[in-house]
Amino acid sequence: MLATQHTATAGHTLLERLYEARQRSDEIFRLVRGDSLYERPIPERHRIIFYLGHLEAFDWNLLHDRVVDLKSFQPEFDRLFAFGIDPVGGGLPDDRPSDWPLLSAVKQYASRVRAAVDQGLANGILDSDFRTSDGFSAATLMNVAIEHRLMHAETLAYMLHQVPLDRKVWQADRLQTDAAPLSQRMIEVSTGAIQLGLSRESEVFGWDNEFGTHTVSVPAFAIDQYKVTNRQFLDFITAGGYEARTLWTDDDWEWKTANAIVHPVFWKREGEAWLYRTMFDELPLPMEWPVYVSHAEAAAYARWAGKSLPTEAEWQRAAYGAPGGEERAYASYLSPDHRYPWGNAAPSSRFGNFDFGGWSPTPVNAFPAGQSSFGVEDLLGNGWEWTSTAFAPFPGFEPFPFYRGYSADFFDGKHFVMKGGSARTAACMLRSTFRNWFQPHYQYSYTGFRCVRR
Repeated sequence: MLATQHTATAGHTLLERLYEARQRSDEIFRLVRGDSLYERPIPERHRIIFYLGHLEAFDWNLLHDRVVDLKSFQPEFDRLFAFGIDPVGGGLPDDRPSDWPLLSAVKQYASRVRAAVDQGLANGILDSDFRTSDGFSAATLMNVAIEHRLMHAETLAYMLHQVPLDRKVWQADRLQTDAAPLSQRMIEVSTGAIQLGLSRESEVFGWDNEFGTHTVSVPAFAIDQYKVTNRQFLDFITAGGYEARTLWTDDDWEWKTANAIVHPVFWKREGEAWLYRTMFDELPLPMEWPVYVSHAEAAAYARWAGKSLPTEAEWQRAAYGAPGGEERAYASYLSPDHRYPWGNAAPSSRFGNFDFGGWSPTPVNAFPAGQSSFGVEDLLGNGWEWTSTAFAPFPGFEPFPFYRGYSADFFDGKHFVMKGGSARTAACMLRSTFRNWFQPHYQYSYTGFRCVRR
C-alpha cells in the first residue's frame, strides 16, 4: 500500500513539474511581439517560430508511442519541429520566414499536441510500474521532457536577449548594479580526489552524459574566488587583448578576425562609454557583474592574466571538495537532491542567482552564503562557467536509446564543458553532475568563467 501511494505521489509531482515547466516556456514566448516571431535573433539558430512548435513536438515524439499510446495526427509537423540546430561552423541557415507554417497553424498544432499528451498522462501511467520496451520508466521520460523544456526556457532567454528592445514586451527586472569594487583573490585548493558522474544505481535522474561514476585525483591549484567581472575584462580590452595575436589560438584568431569581434556581445560602445544590454534596457556597464563571453574570449583573457581555465575536475573540486577531503556532493546518501557547494540545503535565493529569479546577473559577491568549503563563491547561478575540458563521455557511456544524439553527436573535440548555471537555469539542473557544453566561438549564452593557476 505504501509503495502504491509513493508511486502515485511521484507521478503527481512529475505532472506538476511538467505544468510548471510549460509555464516557464509559455512566459518566454509572451515576451516577443507577434510580428517578430519569425525573426532569427542569433544567426546560427532557428527562427523563434521553430521553438514554438519544437517544445510540443519534442514531448509528442518522445511520449506518444512509448508512454501514452497515441497515433500521430500531423506527422509532417512532428518532423519539421523535431530537431534544433547546433551552432557549429559549416554555414548559417538560409531559410526564409515564408518557408515556415503560419503562426495560427503552429499554435493549433502545439495546442492539440499538448492536450493529447495530457489526456494520455491522465490515464495513470505515471502511477504504475510501466517500462518502455528498452527498459526505461515513464518517470525517466517525463524528466527528459521536463528538463528539455527548461533548457529551452534558458536558451530562448538568451536568444530573445538579442531581439531589439522595441520588439519585446517589457517586464520588470531585478537589477542590482550598485556594488563597491571587489577585491578578487585566488583561493588555494589542496590536492585531493573528486568524484565525477552519477552511479547507474542512483535514483537521481541524469542525462546520459552524466553517468559513469569515476574518481579523479586533482593536484593542488589556486582558483579565482569569484567569476571574472566586467571590470576585469575591461582591463583586458583596454590593454589591447583583442589585438594581441599571441593570446589566441589559430582557430580563435581566425574566428575573431573574420567576424570583427572586439568586445563581448552583451556590451555596446557609445562614444567613450560602455553600455550593457540587459533583456529590457541598456545601462552603464555594471562593473561587478560577471562578464559573459565565448570560450575563445575567456581563454585569451586567461592567457593575458598568466592563468588558465579550470578543468572540469578542478572546477568540481573547488565547488564540492573540502580541505579535509570530504566531498560535499557525495556526503549524504539520504538527500541525493540536496548536494550543493554550500551543503545539503535546498537551493533558495540565499545561495545564488538561479531558478528564474531574475533576468539579469548580480554582482559576483552578492551571495556569500553560497560559497564552497574552500570559500569559492558564485559557483551556481549568475552565469555558467567555461572549463578547458572537451566534452567527452564518461567511462561506460551509453546513449539514451530514445535520444541517441543528445550527447553523442557532440563528442567531437569541438565542444567544451560548462558548469554551474545562470539566472535562468532551473533548480533541478543545479545538481553536481549536470554538464552543459558549447563550441568555443559561441558568444550568446549566459556563460562566464574564472581562472586557475597551477
